[in-house]
Amino acid sequence: MSLEQDENFLCPYCGESNGLVVDVTAGRHQEFVVDCEVCCRPIKVRVQTSGTDLISLDVRKEND
Repeated sequence: MSLEQDENFLCPYCGESNGLVVDVTAGRHQEFVVDCEVCCRPIKVRVQTSGTDLISLDVRKEND
């Protein structure tokens, strides 16, 4: 059973693919900011987990 999950998402600014490692043990509702790997703009990430499973991953522009 892995406590981290690799996820991919599209940047809401430039549309390029980005990778993210989600620690499913860090809480049921997580919110943090990461920079796009391509255009370097800040992306707000919201994650919901249930036990050791990722339920949802939502990405938005930082000011949305």
